[in-house]
Amino acid sequence: MEHNITIVGLDAHKNSIEIVTAETAGNQEVRHYGKIGGDMTSLDKAIRKLRSVRSNGEELRFVYEAGPCGYEIYRHLTKQGFQCVVVAPSMIPKKSGNRIKNDRRDAENLARLERAGELTRVYVPREEDEAMRDLTRAREDAVKAQRAARQLLGAFLLRHGHRYPGKQSWTPAHMRWLSDVTMPHPAQQITLQEYIHAITEGTGRVTRLTDQIQKLLPEWHMAPVVKALQALRGVAPVVATTSVAEIGDMNRFERPKQLMTYLGLIPSEYSSGESIKRGGITKAGNGHVRRALVEAAQAYSFPARVSRHLLKRQEGLPQSVREIAWKAQVRLCGRFRRLMARGKQRNKVVTAIARELAGFMWAIAKEVQVPSV
Repeated sequence: MEHNITIVGLDAHKNSIEIVTAETAGNQEVRHYGKIGGDMTSLDKAIRKLRSVRSNGEELRFVYEAGPCGYEIYRHLTKQGFQCVVVAPSMIPKKSGNRIKNDRRDAENLARLERAGELTRVYVPREEDEAMRDLTRAREDAVKAQRAARQLLGAFLLRHGHRYPGKQSWTPAHMRWLSDVTMPHPAQQITLQEYIHAITEGTGRVTRLTDQIQKLLPEWHMAPVVKALQALRGVAPVVATTSVAEIGDMNRFERPKQLMTYLGLIPSEYSSGESIKRGGITKAGNGHVRRALVEAAQAYSFPARVSRHLLKRQEGLPQSVREIAWKAQVRLCGRFRRLMARGKQRNKVVTAIARELAGFMWAIAKEVQVPSV
């Protein structure tokens, strides 16, 4: 006889956790345990109480939504030997007529749906993988701040009639031109200098984070996959590291289309009967990798060739990986050219190339052996 399992639904917040329980045996209604503090000491105390009122053969299985609190609860419970499930909030079924939402109802809903097997679990990265992900996201934030600072300075100069005569902005020549700009009022001169300082500091921050990614990469257990992905055109070290840190083990996807779906790169669809309507990409997955792949896809607008820089990145890689990379380049460069010739909008073409590029990344990851940790 199969032992009974108690589903423990947790609605976790910064300072509180709402707890309900649901038995898998029979058709019992969920029971409300109560609200506890958001720290792990309070959770351990609640677990001891839950175990004390249950038989020895009864098992506890925990479930909560992924959110800003991260995976602290998951790792804390799994280290103690408990089963814990982290679910995707966007994939939780919701009743259209339900207009009442609170912490207790959310926890009850989680327990019921987990008991029924209706929840979609999220991939929980290893702590080392999450650390590299935090580093790549910090660099992405630094790039956004740098871009914002440049836009602010450009708008300020344009308001006061200063236009850079050169062809390309933010080069050393452009920065020298900025140092020669003088404003009519001291307050405006200070404003100009502060904008320039913000750009300089932002550029330095991006450089430091990029250097740290390259420095820590060889020590990471996923480094072989990152190196292999760099055989692809446009997939530089930062793009490869971001992709692997965000996706994790690509072998968990049985087919490349599953990876494309995870990244939100497949077209949306709203069809009924004879009416078939397809729209833009779903954008339902990991936006960090999606943005990195869209950036990498721009490189396929040029004819297929293995440059000196790309050849250096491919040194030491297996022949099978290099063959996949060349096959990807021939196909994607040709597809980019054909789609543009048909009059397709460039952004749509780049997105289509990024989608297929994800499939080639999946194929290369299959060829690499990752050392067990």
